[in-house]
Amino acid sequence: MAAEKMAAFNWSHLVNPAARMTDRMDNSIIQYIGWNVEVEDLIHIPKHWRQYPAPDKSLHLLLGMIYIFLCVAAFVGNGLVLWIFSSARSLRTASNIFVVNLAFCDLIIFLMMPIFVYNSFGQGFSAGWLACQVYAMIGSFSGIGAGMTNACIAYDRYMIITRPFEGKMSRTKAIIMILFVWTYATPWAVLPMLEIWGKFMPEGYLTACSFDYLTTSYDNKLFVGSIFTFSYVIPMSFILYFYSQIVSKVFSHEKSLRDQAKKMNVDSLRANQQQKSETAELRIAKAALTVCFMFVMSWTPYAVLALTGAFGDQSLLTPGVAMVPALTCKLVSCIDPYIYAISHPKYRIELQRRLPWLSLNEPNDTQSTVTESSAPLSALSTTMT
Repeated sequence: MAAEKMAAFNWSHLVNPAARMTDRMDNSIIQYIGWNVEVEDLIHIPKHWRQYPAPDKSLHLLLGMIYIFLCVAAFVGNGLVLWIFSSARSLRTASNIFVVNLAFCDLIIFLMMPIFVYNSFGQGFSAGWLACQVYAMIGSFSGIGAGMTNACIAYDRYMIITRPFEGKMSRTKAIIMILFVWTYATPWAVLPMLEIWGKFMPEGYLTACSFDYLTTSYDNKLFVGSIFTFSYVIPMSFILYFYSQIVSKVFSHEKSLRDQAKKMNVDSLRANQQQKSETAELRIAKAALTVCFMFVMSWTPYAVLALTGAFGDQSLLTPGVAMVPALTCKLVSCIDPYIYAISHPKYRIELQRRLPWLSLNEPNDTQSTVTESSAPLSALSTTMT
């Protein structure tokens, strides 16, 4: 019986890219990923994905609806950040240029969501090859741009906190750094698009596209290793270094305050110490860990996916597994505006003034500052939340 089933199994989809990928077993039709792709487009579909059965239509619809929800949430959150930070005079500071750029990166990543949703409702590669290229190029620009912008934010806060009197960011320096970010991201989006080095490909359920991490040629392995280093290792190293220095500075500052208070035979040098429910060290450590965790959660799945595809066991990369990193990146883009902006005191005040129906009830504390505070601990309490 088993031999008869094996004989009835149609293996042509593994050797003939132009074959329609269906099999008949137990009087039922098994459709493989790529079954509904036009013959001329099959050349763009990696053979690795075509060996897996196509997901149920309900799974495609579920992913499409999830992305619609994320798209709305991202446009609202990041749109408000761009609107408020760009139009409010009190928020037009050099340091906040980085927050605006991060919101812009998080926003443009969702400009490609209509392609994903269209593919999802079409159960695969419905939008075609050009749309796949556009999807992957926008993803490269926005993803690498967001990673390097996070590194710039970490550097800015590091300078403000560790060198409060000479570390203030100028608008010229901030603009130059933003121009560098986009220049830095450009090769990793343009070179694969033109197939000069590396290339883009559909991945997973063929509804999303990314750079090719499945081709095992030396040239492509070098590309994967390079983009892993420049888009993940370098910004991650900067972020971890700057925030670790910030936390170290805070602990050292707090220790010196406690030692001074002990010498003066007082409980604390802070007048409002009793009203604080947690120590400054704990607040800053939690904020720094949150920032690092968000970046790790966003890009580590993609880094692992790419390295596994290029250098590891590709059998671990099922279509469902390949869809997880794409989802985590979009999810983080929705959360970013709440971490970097909605926790911002002046932003909440401005938002309450312009949209009073939100009922934020934010006290108008004129003493609250963002990244311009000269005292290390007051800067930490506002820039790290």
